[in-house]
Amino acid sequence: MPTYDYRCDLNDRVVEVHHSMNHKIQTWGELCELAGIEPGDIDRIAPVTRQANGGNVVKSSSLKNNVPAGCNPEACCGGGGCTLDG
Repeated sequence: MPTYDYRCDLNDRVVEVHHSMNHKIQTWGELCELAGIEPGDIDRIAPVTRQANGGNVVKSSSLKNNVPAGCNPEACCGGGGCTLDG
């Protein structure tokens, strides 16, 4: 199952969860239940927002050629000192 990051609008906390692509999490209570965490003092109906990265990050060290997709180390990173690396 895909991994997604959600941010609570009230406490600014980011929580990573796994769920199917068509599942929609809208509240802090739903997120806490799925993640198996306590909601604490935050209202369970507080809205949450799915983050753009979705929790699926690929490190350049895991790539075959060790260069992030779309990166030209010669042009953008000073000859191999890529800031996107690791």
